[in-house]
Amino acid sequence: MSESAFPSHARVVIVGGGVMGVGLAYHLAHEGWGTGTVLLEKAELTSGSTWHAAGQITHSTSSFGLGKCVDYNIGLYSGKLEAETGQAVTWHGCGSFRLAYTEDEMDWLRHTLSVGRSLGFNIELVGPGRIAELHPFYNLDGVLGGLHTPDDGHVDPSNVTMAMAAGARAGGVRIIRRCRATNITRAPSGEWLVETQQGPILCEHVVNAGGTYARQMGEWSGLQLPMTSMTHHYFVTEEVPQFRDLERELPVIRDDRKVSGYIRMEQKKGLIGIYEKTNPNTVWEDHCPWEAENELFEADYDRVMPWLEEALNRMPIFADLGISRDVHGAISHPPDGNPLIGPAPGARNYWCCCGTQIGIGWGPGLTRELARWMVHGAADISMREFDPRRFGSYATTDWQVVKAKEDYCLRHEIPFPHLNRLAGRPVKPSPLHDLLKARGAVFEEVYGFERPRWFAQGGVAQHDHYSFRRTAVDALVGEEVRAVRERVGLMDVTAFAKVLVEGPDAFGLLDRLTANRMPQKAGAITLTHLLNRRGRIELETTIVRMADNRFYLVCAAFFEQRLLDHLADHQNGADVTVTALSDSWGALALNGPRSREVLSSCTTARLDNAAFCWLSAQKISVAGHDVWALRMSYAGELGWELHMPFPAMPDVYAALWVAGEAHGIANYGSFAMNVMRLEKGFKGAGELTNEVTLAEADVLRFARTDKAYLGRDRTLNTALPWICTYLEIDPDGERDGHGGEAVLQNGHVVGSTSSIAYGHTVGKILAFAYVKPSAAAPGTPLEVVIHGTPRPARVLDAPAYDPDSTRPRMDAISEPAA
Repeated sequence: MSESAFPSHARVVIVGGGVMGVGLAYHLAHEGWGTGTVLLEKAELTSGSTWHAAGQITHSTSSFGLGKCVDYNIGLYSGKLEAETGQAVTWHGCGSFRLAYTEDEMDWLRHTLSVGRSLGFNIELVGPGRIAELHPFYNLDGVLGGLHTPDDGHVDPSNVTMAMAAGARAGGVRIIRRCRATNITRAPSGEWLVETQQGPILCEHVVNAGGTYARQMGEWSGLQLPMTSMTHHYFVTEEVPQFRDLERELPVIRDDRKVSGYIRMEQKKGLIGIYEKTNPNTVWEDHCPWEAENELFEADYDRVMPWLEEALNRMPIFADLGISRDVHGAISHPPDGNPLIGPAPGARNYWCCCGTQIGIGWGPGLTRELARWMVHGAADISMREFDPRRFGSYATTDWQVVKAKEDYCLRHEIPFPHLNRLAGRPVKPSPLHDLLKARGAVFEEVYGFERPRWFAQGGVAQHDHYSFRRTAVDALVGEEVRAVRERVGLMDVTAFAKVLVEGPDAFGLLDRLTANRMPQKAGAITLTHLLNRRGRIELETTIVRMADNRFYLVCAAFFEQRLLDHLADHQNGADVTVTALSDSWGALALNGPRSREVLSSCTTARLDNAAFCWLSAQKISVAGHDVWALRMSYAGELGWELHMPFPAMPDVYAALWVAGEAHGIANYGSFAMNVMRLEKGFKGAGELTNEVTLAEADVLRFARTDKAYLGRDRTLNTALPWICTYLEIDPDGERDGHGGEAVLQNGHVVGSTSSIAYGHTVGKILAFAYVKPSAAAPGTPLEVVIHGTPRPARVLDAPAYDPDSTRPRMDAISEPAA
């Protein structure tokens, strides 16, 4: 085939020639898939959102995954890309500051500092004097301090994209401009058929990198890809006299409170970018017009004026200058602000590389991980927060718009721990939602479900209390933990994924996808992991064998589509039926030393160890309803999970509550559940990610060596660059950490925390952390940097609470089982 001939077949077709699509092409070439990859762009490269980007990038992020991406990107922009391709990228390594005016903002910066230390960033927290020294023109009235990231800067978006395009072409990628895709459908062969203005292309993999077109492109293939186009302003002033004789470029200033945006130099001019906190603007809610090219909108000064005026107050040398250029362009905003990077739901080999509101800042790092995912079967960072399958069918177009506006307004607000985004909710309330709300429940959204976080009582208002320090909520969570540990607690755990796998080949399919021994008889329960071909963890699930050919799988709600896709992708003709029950079945968790007495009052079934042993399941009758009772406990106590159709939930809950009143029953939520699982040393989603093997996660006890399963050899025989350890940390009574904190040994960074919380029962902060193997031995003294201060920590060799696990197995309150 000649170079000019239009290709009829390809291994990969990428649709979209902005920084995301071109970045993926560049990285696919680096992973060995350049030849056979075709990129289509309807106009010229960068003619969508990329060309009008302001181009800043910063190490100032509290996201561990994004932190890895931006560090890679800065290295790429500041020398590597130009050296490789010979094309200038116009890197300005001026550094940046993020300012703080309040103690809450200072706490945010302290936490970001710790995350940055764990990632090895050049980062420091400084006072106003140092800020003034490096940026003498900024009005620092009211500023308490700032996070200084001296390796930051800004880059020309078009030059970066063109340089990556040159690198992609050198690696064998074919880039075809002025060729609009018109449809993407599944061919009878299982390949993807990409129809274009120049002809069709059949391909094994198709990538939606459509930017503001991505949502409507997804509709071609029956996909619902949630994102909304929001418009963002930045302004360029006339030339600034004070900039003419500067010997070095001033650092970028990120002023979240006063300006709600950023201010920097643009050559000898000033540049002001604003994310207004009220009345954000959407465009193209139905469809982006195909004729749009290098599209900008007329500036809306009324909408941004309060923040623009404050920007001039903060940079008084701009006050008497005119605006030489205004840029008002569209950017994609997913509902939660994180891009869609990874497999599309239910569509094998259809990949999303879109929904990225900060393409220059995040794009190359994310596309490198997507390329690794496509080529090797897993990315090298946790992709949970970017996986397109984190949304379900509840993400309607109207809901997307509501959430995108919310996200835009939060873009320059403090990202408090557990920030509860309330717009557009509830979407999927459980049958108990209104009842639990009346009893004080404060909910969080999990894959659309409303799950109780904590319960207001004792005069504490029923709303979220945000801080990087302890609040009144922590005391209430401690009371919920105490209720479960000493009496009995009840939690609505409907926000679990619940999937039924049945049929003649059900056992065989699950057996070759799970690392642990499958449950061998009806009523048996197994905790196991599904792996990918790199031997890394796709997800953890509980499997209940309901009958010979019938299995009930329960896992975290946000893994539901991942589980369904994994089963479908590896079914290979197996005679099975897979049914998602999550939208019609709910569940309650009953835990605590008095749980047997409570449940016994509501059923005629025998609940002693002889009749109903630990890690077994039975169908029993409760309050006149048949429910599946699973004797297991994420709290580490005697307890059951009761799974049932939605209509049964109000009656079952009411019966348990009435029976439990004599025993001091209490509602509890996910905050207490998280504390108790850390006290018991149970690993969660923060530990069990696509980054790690079972050995690295230190859960090989759940893996068999005497059976074949997907990823077996890679998970059993991979060297350990890190290992998940269990730590206790000395508390200070005020600050407990929030994940991603640096772990030190003899003053040197050896890892970072993945989960952390104060253990109310044991009086210590508890954490899981991935550390170098040399720092993982039980008893090893370490330090964890919490809010900028190193705290003494020790590696534990057993759970901090009930290390022998006698309590879940107890046969009577006074007689724990051996």
